[in-house]
Amino acid sequence: MVTSSTPQFQSEIGQLRGLIAEMGGLAEVAITDAIDALVRHDEDLAHTVVAGDAKLDALEAEVDRLAVRIIALRAPMADDLRDVIAALKISGVIERIGDYAKNIAKRVGEIDDRRKFEPLTLIPVMAGIAQSMVRDVLNAYGARDATLAIEVINRDEKVDNFYDSIFRNLVAHMMENPSTISTAAQLLFVARNLERIGDHATNVAEMVYFAATGLYYSERGNPGGLEKVI
Repeated sequence: MVTSSTPQFQSEIGQLRGLIAEMGGLAEVAITDAIDALVRHDEDLAHTVVAGDAKLDALEAEVDRLAVRIIALRAPMADDLRDVIAALKISGVIERIGDYAKNIAKRVGEIDDRRKFEPLTLIPVMAGIAQSMVRDVLNAYGARDATLAIEVINRDEKVDNFYDSIFRNLVAHMMENPSTISTAAQLLFVARNLERIGDHATNVAEMVYFAATGLYYSERGNPGGLEKVI
């Protein structure tokens, strides 16, 4: 059996990280394109986002196969095992982020009268924060940077605040203009998906923290609530 810390094992860990980086890049592009399609009412671009989700699904399956192979054949321990477990979990979360981007793209054709909706001007800003969280948490994963992971966790509050603001704005708009309820509901769905992207980026950040330190980040923003596990 070839154990961990050998050149073969390190090569396989490199492959895992490369797959995660590729998935993350695709997820970032999907978020950007979905929001661009929404703002510009570009249904062709929206269809491209929806179709592109299959690539993320395929990469997740590839990560699963490689991670299982490494665990079965290399018997990794401690830091090495955390690397493999983190990659396995993170790939599933990134796949879900891609699903949220796909969900946003699917709403492009359902939203009319965009000029009447002030919240639509807030959504790209909210999306930019969520996308930056995805980008930075993947950088943190690649560098095993626990400090950057914590910064991503703390940034989730900004996304939540945007969601609350958009929610209140849309509810008020629907009450004043009942004829716009359908479109406003679609925008609320978009905002909710962006909020979930932020939550998932936060989940990845917590996994990165674990992979880098061997500690669970059990209470957000409270390093005193950490608990040693491996």
